Amino acid sequence: MVSVKPKITRRTIILPVIGLIAFFVYIYLFQVDILEIITMAQRTDPVIYFLAAVFNIIEVFFYALSWRMLLDFLAVKISILKSYLYVWYGIFMDIIIPAESISGEISRVYLITREQSGTGGKVVASLVAHRLMGMSVNVASLILGIGILLMEREVGGLILNLALFCAVAIALCLLLLILLCLKEKWTLKIVNALIRLIELVSRERWKLTKVREDARKTATMFHDSMKEFSRAPKTLSTSLFFLIITWILNLNIAYLVFLALRFPVQWSTILITSSIVLAVKSIPIGVPFEVGLPEITMTTLYTLLGVPLEISATVTILNRIITLWLRFFIGFVTQQWLEIKTITASANTKNTEKA
Repeated sequence: MVSVKPKITRRTIILPVIGLIAFFVYIYLFQVDILEIITMAQRTDPVIYFLAAVFNIIEVFFYALSWRMLLDFLAVKISILKSYLYVWYGIFMDIIIPAESISGEISRVYLITREQSGTGGKVVASLVAHRLMGMSVNVASLILGIGILLMEREVGGLILNLALFCAVAIALCLLLLILLCLKEKWTLKIVNALIRLIELVSRERWKLTKVREDARKTATMFHDSMKEFSRAPKTLSTSLFFLIITWILNLNIAYLVFLALRFPVQWSTILITSSIVLAVKSIPIGVPFEVGLPEITMTTLYTLLGVPLEISATVTILNRIITLWLRFFIGFVTQQWLEIKTITASANTKNTEKA
């Protein structure tokens, strides 16, 4: 199996740099006082801000716990610690590869099948079921946010239209994924079409007969696993419960950052902004949405919802230090440790065989 171990390439570095430049150009064009941002950031309450960082780490734990519940039901046995580490590995892949909505999930499939061969269909099923629940929570939070905004204040059409667009887009993707889960023949047709396309591009130099057979077996296992989930409401509800805890913790991170700056903010502002930002990430089309665009989106939405521009920019920067750069660091350390551990174990196995 080909390793998905990421390599630090020029493209890996350039994309985040471009994103950061775009954000600072945005700040410059809107004449945000950079010195004021620095001054406000220096007044941040370190205890509350540290608590937000802790919430970030706990959030990932509950997310991993929610996913592991699905794996365990399908008899794919991994420890809680290992599922936690694999999620961090996936987060790192999400950040460095411009396909945020799928790259981390692909890496988790690879990590488990590397250890437990033949479980690919079950792992994919667990990830798809997990994504379906996550998208459902996101749609519900968008609708809830819209309702609260309408009750609390007069809201401009831009915010409402954007929230409604995201809710509809996620709902459509949700429906498409559900149909693919129900229609095994559709899945096989898509897989066969992709394989034929690869063979055509390679001018028949690549004969993917074995790949086609493996894909068929994986697709069959995937659909069988999804049918098992349909008969396991207790497992799904428990996993969903942990996922809701994850979402609540995510909202509290943004709220605590505002609290650390001693700026009062309504929960509706947090809810609608977080929902819209995560909505784009949850649509499984490989949208590059990790550095630059989220910062611009968050700052704009906070401002449109009544937060002063300097406060919006400061909160966004402090929030992203936790939800992007802290995650990047932890994910990088996790990825390196797991790969080194795998290489060491492989070398020890070979030495043992030689002896």
